[in-house]
Amino acid sequence: MKVFVTVRLPEEVLADIRSEHEVDAYDRDQPMDRARLLDSVGDLEGLLCTITDRIDDELLDRAPHLKMIANLAVGYDNIDLQAATSRGIPVSNTPGVVTDATADLTFALILASARRVVEGDQRVRAGRFRFFAPFIFLGQEVSGKTLGIIGLGEIGKAVARRARGFDMRVLYHNRRRIPEAREKNLNVEYADMKSLFSKADFVSLHVPLTPETRHLVGPQELALMKPTAFLINASRGAVVDEKALVEALQQRVIAGAGLDVYENEPALAPGLTDPDNVVLLPHVGTATLETRTRMAHMAAQNLLTGLRGRTPPNCLNCGELSS
Repeated sequence: MKVFVTVRLPEEVLADIRSEHEVDAYDRDQPMDRARLLDSVGDLEGLLCTITDRIDDELLDRAPHLKMIANLAVGYDNIDLQAATSRGIPVSNTPGVVTDATADLTFALILASARRVVEGDQRVRAGRFRFFAPFIFLGQEVSGKTLGIIGLGEIGKAVARRARGFDMRVLYHNRRRIPEAREKNLNVEYADMKSLFSKADFVSLHVPLTPETRHLVGPQELALMKPTAFLINASRGAVVDEKALVEALQQRVIAGAGLDVYENEPALAPGLTDPDNVVLLPHVGTATLETRTRMAHMAAQNLLTGLRGRTPPNCLNCGELSS
């Protein structure tokens, strides 16, 4: 079958796909041009894409033979799942393998924000580190503080486990409260949203982007936070009202923020780069060699399984397709 791959993949992963199908693969480390993508799907039966590729009605109308879409990402808000389902096309993602890398990066953002790591680096590089003094350039401790986790999925749980090493109290809010025994095992306490925002020293977001979670954090939630608290987002950018966050940072409503994702990335809300109390990363939550390689292999296996006419192991809509 004809397969198109929109991202540069390790050669061994492409070799697996080529062993069964005819493959056209994009080989650059930047998003594919929309026009080229639309021109490439006419006779495709398989598509391996990523979150920078918008898979919508326009594209699917141009791909009448498409049998399988494999997304190389955990999030899939780039794909119109309903449009794919209505056409009988299975869609898969790459969950699980990203958990540890994303949880590690979450703590990197927590530590960098609280201890002003980026500011310190910039100060040294600019030649402004001229002396030591006990009460200048102070940050805040992380150990012993309260961490609030919104979204206790696999990544949220992994973040909670890491918090043990910092002797943190962990509050969490989830759509469904987990069993009490599991709470004790993870050393977490359930809290409603208002309590979590008002009590936490660090609020860390780990929810998917859905209509319900869009702008989950806005002016009201930010106003609930302590003036010494930090907002951490390594989930999806639009979970946060970025304009409201800029205002909260500028006015010191909160102490700071650590962000790996953005509402309209790669564009940033006006003013987001101005405050010195925000750490900004270029969407690198899963960017380790080990994790990205595992993701690529998983996406390829999802694709191949779907094209063999079987249910992909990480299918997002196969339940709807079979009903």
